[in-house]
Formats: sequence, C-alpha cells, structure tokens
Amino acid sequence: MPRVLSDERRDLVKATADFCRRECGTKDQRDKLTAHGREQHNQKLYEKMAALGWLGIAVPEEYGGAGQGMTDLCLFLQETSYGLAPISGFGTTVIAAAAYEKFGTEEQKRVVLQGVVDGRVEAVSMSEPGAGADGGALTCRAERTDGGYRVNGQKTWCSNAHIADHILLIARTGQGGSKHHGLTQFMVPTNAAGLQIRGIDTMGGKEVNDLYFTDCFVPDSAVVGEPGQGWTQLMAGLNVERMMLAALMLGVAHRAFDDTLAYVREREQFGRPIGSFQAMKHRIADMATEIACAQLLLDDVAAAIDAEPGRLFPREASMAKLKCTELAKHVTLEGMQMMGGYGYATEYGMEALLRQTVVSTVYGGTSEIQRDIIGKSYGL
Repeated sequence: MPRVLSDERRDLVKATADFCRRECGTKDQRDKLTAHGREQHNQKLYEKMAALGWLGIAVPEEYGGAGQGMTDLCLFLQETSYGLAPISGFGTTVIAAAAYEKFGTEEQKRVVLQGVVDGRVEAVSMSEPGAGADGGALTCRAERTDGGYRVNGQKTWCSNAHIADHILLIARTGQGGSKHHGLTQFMVPTNAAGLQIRGIDTMGGKEVNDLYFTDCFVPDSAVVGEPGQGWTQLMAGLNVERMMLAALMLGVAHRAFDDTLAYVREREQFGRPIGSFQAMKHRIADMATEIACAQLLLDDVAAAIDAEPGRLFPREASMAKLKCTELAKHVTLEGMQMMGGYGYATEYGMEALLRQTVVSTVYGGTSEIQRDIIGKSYGL
C-alpha cells in the first residue's frame, strides 16, 4: 500500500533499513548478536544506534533527543522489527521515558531521558503473581519511613529488568477509595539493596523477570509524580505502550509476509511454484490486504496522537494494538503452514517470528482486555 511520507521520514526509514541489513541482515550475524536466539537485546548494537541519534527519536530536544512524535517513533519501530534488530530493551525504555517526561522531577528527567539518548535501558514493573490485568489488586507495598519508603513484595513478568538501569515500579502506598487509589510510581535503581532480579525461562529466551523486594529502601526523591496517583499516571502512558507494541508487531507481520512470499515464489512442487496454486494465492492476497489495513489504522492513530499529544486515545490505541498483534500472530502461523517443514526449521526463521508474536497478544494488555476497552468506549 503506497504511503505518503515526507523526505525526512523516507530518509529515516531507508537509513534504519540499511543499518539493519548491514548489522544484522544475515542469520549468522543475528546468531552472534543473540547467542543463537537466547538473548533478545544486544547492547553493543543498541549503542551503535544511539550514536546515530535514533534512540532519542521521541525524547525532547532539551535532553539531547530529536523531539519527534508518534509517527516517527512507529516508523522506526517497524523498520527495526522488520530488520530483526535485537534491541528489545528499546520498547520498555520508551514506555518508561514517556512517564518520566510527563511526571518526573527535573533530575529524574535528566538521568533517564539523557540516558535513553545515550543507549541506556529502562524497565517498567506493574504485574504481580496475583495481579495482571487487574491492576487494582496490587499488593507490593512501599511503607513510609524516615526519608523515604521501604518496599516489600514480589513483582513478575518485568521485561528487561536484567539489562535496565532503573525500574519504574508501581507499588501500593495507601488504601481507601477505589481499588486503584493509593498506588505510587518509584524510580528504583536495579542495583538497589534489597532488590533481587531473577529471570523467567520463556520460549522467547531471556526477556522477563521476577523481582523480589525485601526492605528495599527508596528515598523520597525516587517518587515519580504524585504519591497515590500512580494509576492515573499509568493510564496516561497507554497511548505510547499500545502504539509501540502495534508498530513492532506490524513490522514483524511485514517481515513474515515477505519471507513467505519469497518462499512460495521459489519453492516448486508438481512442476511449478507453489505460489501459483489458487489456495496459496488467496492466502497471500488475504494477508497482504490485512497488513495494508493495519498499516492504515496505525498511521491514522499515530497522526491523531501527533495532532493532539496531550489527549488519550483509548479506543483507537487499543484497536491498533489488537489488530496489529493478532495479525502478526496470524501471518506467522500462515507463513509456517505455507512453508511446511521449512517453516518449522530454525534455518528459515519463521519459527522465531512465530515465537516473537504469540506473546504479543498477551503483554501490554491481552487482546481480551483490548476488546473490553473498545467495547466500553461505545458505552457497553
């Protein structure tokens, strides 16, 4: 589907694509960068991107960034995920940085936002063993003490905590009112005494962690925004989180489609390319149409956010997240089916794309939660 981009945006897309082809364009390169797929983030490659000024794409200029908006961020995310760049730390970093930009103190902004530009990684921790989609059920507590707070409790599914400088922690500091009242955000260094980070084995490799807080002291200066207003602050960042996930997964869907198309054009059975059979052609046509529709949706919502950056778009951002993540999972499954045994083999990479997409309909709010949000926006 033709896209109307400015010269500057075309240059960004081309430069990012060229970088990915050069630095991680072959399977051998990616195996070296990711310990044969076990690591999702390569810090050296990440810092190369930082040196080019790309990681600060959405960081305000006063902190060394480019000060660009959601459209530019989505373009960059799509190209890096299409190019299979192992920079998983960027996603959580962008989400955390947006929170610090909105609610952080000047010192917090200086440390985090300039760190983003320099290639540092940040993490966000909300989920607990007994609280996922139900954020109001959080029990990890931060008790008031002299000069700060003592944090006790467990967090789970914290992406990139093992490679991050800080964790943006959402903990309970009070009760009363609604179940979402009394939550506070904290900036916690990952080397803080009383914090243990333990990895969780997943089909995607090293990416998520359990966090254990035992009398972990954080000073008053670690509070991000207003005490007790953590839930409201968290909701203010949903545009960024959902759009970021949508863009990443749409990039993967594009990659899976192109790899599948190349395969069915070349693979011959019964004396002709398998792509010439009607069953294959129709599958390709459907995938191409769905990807084009998802791209139009993502572009439209990103443009709306850029036009009104202070406004929340819960319905639209949830639609983008829902559509792009479900589509990516569908396209990679179709790609594996169309490639047969080769789709299952690690040599061709489709199985790696499938592993990357299956969790995307779970994290950042499941597809069921996104549908619930969309339904509620219509008064249901």
